[in-house]
Amino acid sequence: MAAVISAGIIWIISYGPGAWTDNISNRELFDTTADAGLPREANGQSAELLSAFHGLDALPRLSNVICRGSEGKTGMPVIFSTEIDVATMQAGDFQVTTRSGAIGTMHCASVLPATDPGELRTVLLIGQLGPADSDPPVKVDVVGHLHSIDGTVDFRGASVSVIPLEDGPSITLAEVVEDWTLVGTLGPRRVRGSLCPKEGIVQAIRVTWEGGVTLEDGTEPGEAERDLYTITVEATDGTRRDVKPAALANLGDGDNNHMLCMDTKDQPISVSFPEGILTDPNDDLNPATKVDVTL
Repeated sequence: MAAVISAGIIWIISYGPGAWTDNISNRELFDTTADAGLPREANGQSAELLSAFHGLDALPRLSNVICRGSEGKTGMPVIFSTEIDVATMQAGDFQVTTRSGAIGTMHCASVLPATDPGELRTVLLIGQLGPADSDPPVKVDVVGHLHSIDGTVDFRGASVSVIPLEDGPSITLAEVVEDWTLVGTLGPRRVRGSLCPKEGIVQAIRVTWEGGVTLEDGTEPGEAERDLYTITVEATDGTRRDVKPAALANLGDGDNNHMLCMDTKDQPISVSFPEGILTDPNDDLNPATKVDVTL
């Protein structure tokens, strides 16, 4: 049995905590990663935080499966400019500041449920991070040594403002996927998203939302929502046109990513989605959103 926490921020698997959480969730309140002397920028890649989303003010009891003691605490997904090396992630790598200037108390950091190949850029922060009604969180800083997955940059020093609880989710990132047939191995099977069809697909785009998104009734998007995505593509002669994805994948895993499966080789330029269709964990509807595609 599975349960969705407030329309999709976390997909809780009722296996109970176990070995599968050991390398993807962390409760150490101090940075234990040695300083490797890595820069914030290398080979054209900058170590930045793209967003921090105040997803829920109080997580329900089932969140204890992700990290024991999470019930009632704030849930805040943060998104990185590149995938992270999870072995260098500790809860103490993060500092959340509230509107009054107070420092929130971290409890846990986890990459669940965004564990499919290419998705290790979303980290769920859990803690006493400031209530929305009186002293909401306004900033997240990386204060520990947290490395990119390829070991070339260190996110220490990265900072981003927090998107308020009452705001709906937007697309933070759209990127071309090199191999859309890969199957994830981290975590339980239930956090592995659906794949693009085997026939007729020639490229794919991963879109990463600021937080988990579902339809208003808590179910996953379907054909109607696939048709609402618009991809602007450019042909070899420089002409541009708008197309729809041939299929929508990376569903059924409760994370903040969708895969747009395409049947054209034209270069994708941007992705857009209309307002008022998808909801975040706080049941806030998305605004109209558009981002350029990262190749």
